[in-house]
Amino acid sequence: MIETFKADLTQAMRRQDAITMATLRMLISQVQYARIEAKRDLTQDDYLTLLQRAVKTRREAIEHYDKGGRKDLADKERAEIAVIERYLPAAMSAEDMAAAVDALLKELGISEKKDLGRAMKEFMARHRDRADGKAANALIASRLK
Repeated sequence: MIETFKADLTQAMRRQDAITMATLRMLISQVQYARIEAKRDLTQDDYLTLLQRAVKTRREAIEHYDKGGRKDLADKERAEIAVIERYLPAAMSAEDMAAAVDALLKELGISEKKDLGRAMKEFMARHRDRADGKAANALIASRLK
């Protein structure tokens, strides 16, 4: 995957796309740091985790920038998320997530709020690569009494 990042960085440099260049440089740096920390080559799951963490931190930053009235910085973070999401599997649509949550709750026989943690753990184990945890948590919580 790092080869893909480097090839795309070269293309972004040719197009003089500043946001893409900065984002890909940051991703390459994080991959190299993670590789050193793990003392091995990264697996596909490692890359996926790294990319999801990058998106999550940017979403949190957007929240803070919006609260602080810094639309310019929030827009920059949104543009970086768009670049990172190119390398992630397609996200689950709202309808698909709702159907998956309903099926999971029925399968596990969960109907009370006290079992939210168990439902979240199982849902994320099954759909970690395609579902946003915050959205899934809100959806599951809304379905429980």
